[in-house]
Amino acid sequence: MTEHTVEFVSTGETITVAETETILSRCLEEGIAQEYSCRVGMCLACSAEIVEGEVTQPAARGFSEREAEEYALTCMARPLSDLKLDRGKYPPSIEPETGQPAPADN
Repeated sequence: MTEHTVEFVSTGETITVAETETILSRCLEEGIAQEYSCRVGMCLACSAEIVEGEVTQPAARGFSEREAEEYALTCMARPLSDLKLDRGKYPPSIEPETGQPAPADN
């Protein structure tokens, strides 16, 4: 079984994750406080920016194809290489622009 090192750049925490397990499941096992909610790749609560490395996340339905290249949903993402992730970072499509209020739900 191939394992990869996953480093969370903002906290300096590092874990080892097998290619057969999700990053979130390993975080929970190691006691790392990774945000999550739905655990099915839709809510984006567990989003992290990929600073370095590659993941596979075919069930990450909450991202566009381009976003899935730059961000990981840790509940779905499995490492393909050693990784550096910045937790709590969301793609621009779901974050309001600086100085702009978030759109209201109608």
